[in-house]
Parts: sequence; C-alpha cells; structure tokens
Amino acid sequence: MEWKNIYRGMMMGASDVIPGVSGGTIAVLLGIYDRLIAAINGLMSKEWKKQLGFLIPLGIGVGTAILLLSKLIEWLFEHYPGPTQFFFLGLIIGILPYLFHEAEAKRTFKWNHVMLLLIGAIIVGSMVFLDAGEAAVITTLDTKTYILLFFSGFIASSAMILPGISGSFMLLIIGVYPTIIGAISNLQLDIIAVTGVGIVLGLVFMSKIINYFLTHFRTGTFAIIIGLVIGSIFVVYPGFPVTTSFLILSVVTFAAGLFVAYILGRVEYRD
Repeated sequence: MEWKNIYRGMMMGASDVIPGVSGGTIAVLLGIYDRLIAAINGLMSKEWKKQLGFLIPLGIGVGTAILLLSKLIEWLFEHYPGPTQFFFLGLIIGILPYLFHEAEAKRTFKWNHVMLLLIGAIIVGSMVFLDAGEAAVITTLDTKTYILLFFSGFIASSAMILPGISGSFMLLIIGVYPTIIGAISNLQLDIIAVTGVGIVLGLVFMSKIINYFLTHFRTGTFAIIIGLVIGSIFVVYPGFPVTTSFLILSVVTFAAGLFVAYILGRVEYRD
C-alpha cells in the first residue's frame, strides 16, 4: 500500500468540492496523473491487486477530504471565494514549470504540439463563459431524479479526470451540485450511492480513453493536458479584489499557492 497517496487523495478530494478546480489538475500537479490512469485501467488486468495498493489509499484520502472538508470548503467558498480561488491559482501557475519539465517540452514539443496545447487551453478557458446559474436542492426523489443523479455523476467524473475541467462545475451546470453537496454533508446514503456508481463508471470509461492516448501519443497527450491546465487559470481566476483587505488576503493566498506548488514540485517531481 502506498500510504503517501492518502495526502495526495485528500488534496484531490478537497479540490473536487470546489467548482472550477479539477481533481485531474491536482493529480497532474502531484505528478501521479499517468499513474492514476494506468491504475484505474489496470483494475481489469491480472495486476489488479497491485493497482489496488495504489488506488485504495488515494480513495481513502479523497473520501476523507470530501467528508471532512466539504463543510469547510463550502464555508471558505461562501465567505472568501476570491482568496480561496487565488490560492488554487497560485498552485496551478506555480506547478506549470514542473509540468513542462516532466513533458520534456523543450526537446519533444513541435509546432503541432503547441497547437494541441492552445486547443486544450481554449477548450477549458471558454468554460468561463458558461453560466452555471443557481440551482435549488432537489427534495423529490423519484426514478427520474435517481437517473439524473447517476448520469450527473457519470458526466462529472468524466470531466473530473480531465485536467482543467471541474467535475463540481459540471454538476453546477447540470443543476444538481447543491443536492449532492447537501447529501454528503447530511449523509443521505441513497443520493451518495446512486451518484457514486455513476462516478465510478465514468472514471473507468474516461480513463480507458485517456490511457490509450497516453500510451500511443504521449507527447501530444501531455501537450493537451498542459493546455487544459493553462485554460483552467482563466476559469479559476475570480477577478480583481474590490477592497484593500481582500486584495492583501488574495495576494497572501496566491503566494501560499505558489509556495505549496514549489514544495510539491520539489517533492513530487524530483528525479
């Protein structure tokens, strides 16, 4: 068991609660993205026990963070949305040099890879123009609602595993985010179970597609992944702080994000 993955999973879980921040992005930042994709795919192979040794601690971390931090993240996002987003902005920007180093961009990137990077950035960056709107908590639970929750989980997890595309943001667009976050906070097991099955199947489905491209077109896939991460900067950016106190707080949290990125880069990407 790779118990170090518990803290990695907690970072992924914490980010998955926040609309605009992708768990896939955090996996890239932590340097475990391709390993994560391979492990999910490996569950269907003879080496499934080895993959569980990687995935179980990661899953424990994700679940623990979502259960323990959902209320805290909700509170931070409600009262200090700007500074909270500036922290993740610093994290994303700070880790980009390590991503380019990991992809060996100077040596491997050609003009077509730069184009793929730009396409990835534009795809995610354009999400800033999507209006998630307000959604009410669903109180009537019938067959249609459960089907909606299942497919919401499927779509969100497919997005979640793609760097730069936030699963929580997809849930906001679909209109079920308050319902699912409320269910986690209040331990409504039926909603959690139905959505959870959708999430697991979505992860398996999307990971197979990504694994194929990582195996056969690694440099091009890395170019798109870096583009998706760059595009997420525009989605996460909350706008310029309107008061001096929020400006100072945002500068501090942004610097904290850069510092955490530096530490993660030294720990996760060292040779």
